[in-house]
Amino acid sequence: MLKVLIVDDHALLRSGVIKILEEHYNDIKFGEASCASETFEIIKKQKWDIIILDINMPGRNGLEVIKELKRMNHNLPILILSMYHEDEFALRVFKDGADGYLMKDSVPEKLVNAIDQILDGKKYISPEAVELLTRDFENVSKKNPIESLSDREFEVMSLIASGKTVSQIAEELSLSVKTISTYRTHILEKLKLKNNAEIMRYVIDNKVGSE
Repeated sequence: MLKVLIVDDHALLRSGVIKILEEHYNDIKFGEASCASETFEIIKKQKWDIIILDINMPGRNGLEVIKELKRMNHNLPILILSMYHEDEFALRVFKDGADGYLMKDSVPEKLVNAIDQILDGKKYISPEAVELLTRDFENVSKKNPIESLSDREFEVMSLIASGKTVSQIAEELSLSVKTISTYRTHILEKLKLKNNAEIMRYVIDNKVGSE
């Protein structure tokens, strides 16, 4: 029996994934979690063949969850299913230990293909992510200021670049406005920028984020 744990704070998304996979696998069992704490509790109680994990969740985000899951069980396969374009997070999730990255607007066949490849011991990497990884490898000797950002800072930077205000980001990530403001300050300091407009320009100039 294939055991799949789906971690996403949207119940409708979890139901959709379950429906897709039930149509492709005859013998399958599902677990569901909506946040990091629920995920860790379920992992402690039962073994899973693969985890399908979102990045944008309240509290601890998916990037933090990947790192903790790898500490708990280094061999546990993780497929990221995210709304974010590969440009924004693919490099980070692979560096953190994920086994695949897929966007939520992908066709069902891609989800099944990704799971099959990962369960076969391979990485699932889209052509877009391959290009990013290749570019990153070629520039490995060049120190990139973005690498100094924490995972949460990187996420906040991406949301600022999308045009969202500090209040909107705080609501989306279920964090306080003060906390988001602190992350914003760290981003400005580390990247030597002055304001949100410069953050947006930096993201565009460095091709961070979707086109």
